[in-house]
Amino acid sequence: MPTQGWNQTLVTQRTAGTVFDTYTTAKTVINQQDLYGFYANYFQVGSKLRIRVAGATSHIVTTPGTITFQVMLGTVVVWSSGAIQQNTTANTLQPFALDVDLTCQLTNTAVGGAVAKFMGIGRLIGPFAKASVAEDANADRMILVPDTAPVLGTAFDSTVSQILDFWVGFSVSDAANEVRIDQYDVEALSMPAS
Repeated sequence: MPTQGWNQTLVTQRTAGTVFDTYTTAKTVINQQDLYGFYANYFQVGSKLRIRVAGATSHIVTTPGTITFQVMLGTVVVWSSGAIQQNTTANTLQPFALDVDLTCQLTNTAVGGAVAKFMGIGRLIGPFAKASVAEDANADRMILVPDTAPVLGTAFDSTVSQILDFWVGFSVSDAANEVRIDQYDVEALSMPAS
């Protein structure tokens, strides 16, 4: 029997973000006023989130290195794109888009510190190369990320409130390796009645 459901936009970034460059360790790239806080016990098995990010990235031509996108709950990386190879054509603030679908597939409050985990897959379009495919320097590419078999992400405590954030890191620190987030939306997808 069909059930009625709806999606809810939880947060959207209201203005374009700052350009970040010259760093390696992943850090937040979302405007701080647009972070979202989940209340304690929000996540249940089957809870779904869709995170949509659009922005711009630049990179150097000689040994551009990789870029990594991360969804964070507090200090825990609950989903990672893995290291994505930037193509070997220099780009200056070329657009990219990333959609990540996350499903909470584990909650367990019986193990002493409650454990919850997401399964997530993303679709990335932009000036990137998949390690197993030859680069096309003149075109954007759509790849599924991470480029591995899907697995449950790092455990987080679902019984306490958590701040949702989006981080980016580079493998090469250079002033020409840049990222800017222009749009960021998080939706809670409705769950069917059980």
